[in-house]
Amino acid sequence: MDDSVTTLAILGSTGSIGRQTLDVVRALPHRFKVAALAAGSNTALLAEQVSEFRPEFFYHIGKEDAIFPGDGGCRFLPLEEMAGHPNIDIVVVATSGKAGLTATLSAARAGKKIALSNKESLVMAGELITAEAGRNNAEILPVDSEHSAIWQCLRGETRPARLILTASGGPFRGYSLEELEAVTAAQALKHPSWQMGPKVTIDSATLMNKGLEIIEARWLFDMPVETISVVVHPQSIIHSMVEFADGSVKAQLSYPDMRMPIQYALTYPERLPNATLRKIDWSDMKDLTFSKPERKVFPCLGLAAEALQKGQTYPAALCGADEAAVELFLADRIGFMDIPRLVEQALAEHEPAGNPDL
Repeated sequence: MDDSVTTLAILGSTGSIGRQTLDVVRALPHRFKVAALAAGSNTALLAEQVSEFRPEFFYHIGKEDAIFPGDGGCRFLPLEEMAGHPNIDIVVVATSGKAGLTATLSAARAGKKIALSNKESLVMAGELITAEAGRNNAEILPVDSEHSAIWQCLRGETRPARLILTASGGPFRGYSLEELEAVTAAQALKHPSWQMGPKVTIDSATLMNKGLEIIEARWLFDMPVETISVVVHPQSIIHSMVEFADGSVKAQLSYPDMRMPIQYALTYPERLPNATLRKIDWSDMKDLTFSKPERKVFPCLGLAAEALQKGQTYPAALCGADEAAVELFLADRIGFMDIPRLVEQALAEHEPAGNPDL
């Protein structure tokens, strides 16, 4: 194979980030070879992807022979083995929730480049993952638009004084507590700026997603929590900002499209033309506005910061409680504002463990 071709394992290939990663591959077919695809239970779409990209390995939850019986061209491989396989150059971790944790650790131990979209991995086990990456010369390439923006702003720079994460505010920006008590899952799944999977979309509506990003930024950029702030920016054009000691601020701007940070992670340190990515039309650009998040109305933001400050296993408890609460909300078993209540209750009852292993 040509040395210029990068081999990819895409974990979570049937989800939103996984599908958009494959869009980048389609736009740059001379640069990438999909060597492995992994999915959850959407075997029908996985089968279509395998048929199109002809990977060497596949994985899905369920029986090994469920979708490709007798096909010797693409064989089943467990997720952790896939993440550390020697034929893989970059592991794209695009799963949601806790599913990506062990695979991310496996990729770090194998010294891989890890294009990380699964923020929960760093929230739950940031210390473990960054330590493994350091020991094995693995690279963590952030895919979240906010962390990709910070990463890009920091290239060639000294240590920043402050990181400023932007948030769209979600579909309920400006709502009162009383109004939030009545919102439905269908309303919460309609994000104003981004097309994402259900878990991250609900997290964006509660602002838990931004809280998790604070924790993720702490591990990606080795910054204390008091130097990481959040500002609401409804237009989602500025994806994050970095402030330096002299007061100068750098920002990364683009239309909201996850394919851009995905491509940057896959082609880093290069920037390649991609005709499918929309360029900003400055003559059409209107207002760019900013405001403070309403922490009393959206308490998940404070809960995440509190978990990070407490450390130990509090961030893992935060992550697990949120994942369970979001599942209950999507199943219409609890209300929208019950999500932060249950997370707060779980953190209050949690008995932390110091220096935890996996």
